[in-house]
Amino acid sequence: MTAPVEIERPEAEEAPVADVPWVTVVWNDPVNLMSYVTYVFQTYFAYPKVKAEKLMLEVHEKGKAVVSSGTREEMERDVEAMHSYGLWATLQKAGDRV
Repeated sequence: MTAPVEIERPEAEEAPVADVPWVTVVWNDPVNLMSYVTYVFQTYFAYPKVKAEKLMLEVHEKGKAVVSSGTREEMERDVEAMHSYGLWATLQKAGDRV
């Protein structure tokens, strides 16, 4: 009878770390009209007028608003889009304080 052979097994691969949620923050600026900011949120994000107006008021009254969340790559795209519309925007990890 032959002795049992121990088979080498590769060590368990570490589970991929999920991309931490990221957010796009739009900042208040002295240039763009509130109606234009609402228009941008409706046009780019396809937000209903009520949601777009709520976010615009948050930008206007609090100085900033989180307008989208997702992967870093998605948020980089959203920030670039906001810049193309002439809005001030940045991205950050969700939960980070600004």
